[in-house]
Amino acid sequence: MSQYQSDLLRLLDERGHIHQVTDPAGLDALAGGEIVPAYIGFDATAPSLHVGNMASVMMLRRLQQAGHKPVVVMGGGTTKVGDPSGKDESRRMLTTEAIEGNIASIRTVFERLLTFGDGPTDAVMVNNDEWLSELGYVELLRQVGPHFTINRMLTFDSVRLRLEREQPLTFLEFNYMILQAYDFRELSQRIGCRLQMGGSDQWGNIVNGIELARRMDGTELFGLTTPLVTTADGAKMGKTASGAVWLNEAQLPSYDFWQYWRNTHDQDVGKFLRLFTDLPLDEIARLEALEGADINHAKVVLANAVTALVRGEDAARGAEATAAQTFAGGGLGEDLPVLEVTAEGVRLGAACAAIGFTASNGEAKRKIAEGAVRVDDVAITDPAHLIQLAAGAEAKISVGKKRHGILRGC
Repeated sequence: MSQYQSDLLRLLDERGHIHQVTDPAGLDALAGGEIVPAYIGFDATAPSLHVGNMASVMMLRRLQQAGHKPVVVMGGGTTKVGDPSGKDESRRMLTTEAIEGNIASIRTVFERLLTFGDGPTDAVMVNNDEWLSELGYVELLRQVGPHFTINRMLTFDSVRLRLEREQPLTFLEFNYMILQAYDFRELSQRIGCRLQMGGSDQWGNIVNGIELARRMDGTELFGLTTPLVTTADGAKMGKTASGAVWLNEAQLPSYDFWQYWRNTHDQDVGKFLRLFTDLPLDEIARLEALEGADINHAKVVLANAVTALVRGEDAARGAEATAAQTFAGGGLGEDLPVLEVTAEGVRLGAACAAIGFTASNGEAKRKIAEGAVRVDDVAITDPAHLIQLAAGAEAKISVGKKRHGILRGC
């Protein structure tokens, strides 16, 4: 039984989303008595969010499912500064046009997962550049500066860890926590936001915003964080050897997205089903209890459910069909990544890197030497092996057991 009375906190608790809450009893009472507008901020550093953002995205979905109002805050302003949390180096500076393009691209995923509109529980998306870029520097110093001490700011993990590792932390980034705190205060005034949610690494930034609003306005705000999601082997969620697992189709084919979830570790199946799908809890309990080869069925259910949520039902069905063709039927599925091969042909090592299965030619050579690379299911150990295909002809290239693609003559 959940310790909470409100539908919101019960749902978040049952699904494994709660790590810390600033005032559990107060937030529980608030959520049980009125519609709570709550927000999570996302910086627009790329045209897509990735799987590492999924827990936060799903928290907004749960919020709406429980009858409250999700506010998606796109960091058009804070993206120009850079969040030092969990980083070892400064963020690449983006133009305003690039940031706006990224926000438009990111919105497409939120439109699948949330219902936007003008109703009391409909989601809204706002851009913090609207108010941050209008702030005068002296105005910010006078309004906000007195409420922050350098002593306390140096204790936050985002700052302390960078300094301990002797990694440079620019004055620009040092200001990030002040701007995020100002966001919470501004959103409470503009649209009545009472709750900020986020990953566990955002706890200090969220608390700053709560204290700033209390000191400047006397407003009572709340914070809630979700645990850092790691896989059973201790890896950070959403990172693979070949790079980030992007949510948008333009950055990652649906088959690769589906396959990421299909390859979930046995021990993570139940946790991921609770966090990232809407399946009923009793069905999840049944699926995560499966053992041996049967657990693979649960992984397919997970892959289908998450892909359908993020990419749509057609993408999920297509990816599952491609996997069935590739693994069971020995065929070439339509959703596999494709590398066009000219009449001159392509060396095997170069093909592995070009199709995205290895990060470099050097890594490709190592994989080939290990016997991990196959063309039409035949292992080839010579990285200089020349692949030539007639126009329209196809061959399957595989790296390990999980990555498959199509070489197509052109």
